[in-house]
Amino acid sequence: MKGKLKAGVLGATGMVGQRFITLLENHPWFEVSAVAASPRSAGKTYEEAVGGRWKLDAPMPEAVKNMTVLNVNDVEAVADQVDFVFSAVDMTKDEIRAIEEAYARAETPVVSNNSAHRWTPDVPMVVPELNPEHLDIIPVQKKRLGTSRGFILVKPNCSIQSYTPMLFALKEFHPTEVVATTYQAISGAGKTFRDWPEMVGNIIPYIGGEEEKSEQEPLRIFGHIENGQIVKAAGPIITTQCIRVPVQDGHTAAVFMKFEKKPSKEEILARWAAFKGRPQELRLPSAPEQFIHYIDEPNRPQVLLDRDCEHGMAVTAGRLREDTLYDYKFVGLSHNTLRGAAGGGVLSAELLTAEGYISAK
Repeated sequence: MKGKLKAGVLGATGMVGQRFITLLENHPWFEVSAVAASPRSAGKTYEEAVGGRWKLDAPMPEAVKNMTVLNVNDVEAVADQVDFVFSAVDMTKDEIRAIEEAYARAETPVVSNNSAHRWTPDVPMVVPELNPEHLDIIPVQKKRLGTSRGFILVKPNCSIQSYTPMLFALKEFHPTEVVATTYQAISGAGKTFRDWPEMVGNIIPYIGGEEEKSEQEPLRIFGHIENGQIVKAAGPIITTQCIRVPVQDGHTAAVFMKFEKKPSKEEILARWAAFKGRPQELRLPSAPEQFIHYIDEPNRPQVLLDRDCEHGMAVTAGRLREDTLYDYKFVGLSHNTLRGAAGGGVLSAELLTAEGYISAK
């Protein structure tokens, strides 16, 4: 690769957009060359547009402070400055679908953090370690869009990454039923405790639309390409509850599993320890050395101790044990704004670059 690829961030002033910008600071392959947001932010410097709404502990990178924010709706102006874009826009689903397709049609690959295209039949929804073969659908999508290099890739819901990797690593034993309760951090709603003081000392047992996503999106990850579309897997049957808890970052899952071929505990632990995917084989810059970490201590994983495992890009599991109703149960944890959101997007862009789908214009 000669020089760094030019990345744009759509929705750059929001929490996930901010996270993209911090992750791209000093990235070995990518650099931020354009930031775009709503018309009310356009024309301001990035620092002015964000104002007092910087939500991360990491400081705002100096390189973006004086960048002029572009109007995200001015597709050609943004596309002219970038090789590809990360999308974290705050719009209605119909608006997101339209604007992401507009960027793709402007021959600009889109790596999206949004949910709008997760069920578009020819748009891959990818966890890079789990289903990189779904990238093979991209030529079909390009044909539909009439593009030579423009396309859309989406990442799945952040909460499913606290348990889906562990299930995927056990595919050979054919999991048939899964019960998962997720305990989700407030940053998943783009909030801090300063924004949402009602969450201090509080639990809300409802997150709109989250349970449907948590039950269905893993099946698309487990799915396959057939007749020019991604067909979701028939199983396992997954039922979930999703609960908002007073934690800033880190989604925890309590999971029960039943298998067609019940493995031993030792077999499960061996599969988790050995599991790796294309990012590890390719040694991508953001890839964790080991994707799934198992912790033996009975009081782990814990959000404060374990969410930042391998810079927040690994997932952790603990408390694996046999159950009285199901075969096994365990607790999983992932960092929702790193592995689950922006970090997963950056890793996906690295995979797309390594596989030849993203290149300099």
